[in-house]
Amino acid sequence: MTSAPEPPAGPHGSDDLTTVRVDQFLPHPPAKVWRALTEPDLIAQWLMPCDFRLEVGHRYTMTSTPRPHTGFSGTTAAEVLAFEPGRMLTVRWQDASGTHPADWTITWTLAPEGHGTRLFLVHEGFDPDDPMQMTARNIMGKGWRTYVMDALTGVVERL
Repeated sequence: MTSAPEPPAGPHGSDDLTTVRVDQFLPHPPAKVWRALTEPDLIAQWLMPCDFRLEVGHRYTMTSTPRPHTGFSGTTAAEVLAFEPGRMLTVRWQDASGTHPADWTITWTLAPEGHGTRLFLVHEGFDPDDPMQMTARNIMGKGWRTYVMDALTGVVERL
């Protein structure tokens, strides 16, 4: 059994500058949340369009708006690193341009809780010595907790 990540520490979710942590309750069963995390058409509704496939080693791309002040080109080269069906998904994200040193790991962990799901996100690999990565961490940390979780919840509610 996979243990859940540590709960967030501090007002921004973590005192560790290399990581963003999010702990979110969704009043829906894990199977619905898992679908939203792993079906490409659903991922496109809450995150970015992609050619995701639930297969370890599968490489895929996601496209979004470039963010020059963070070094993000707008295209993410991603890879599925690990998964446990219905419980855990780990992916690697890199900027596809190759000019920005971002090399991040995102792990989603789902835990049944009552009639819903406790969803943990751990986004690791930020370089605290790189001002652009700290800007990206700040923006992404806020985005994960607000816009992305709200959008994800909306997709799950429609399933």
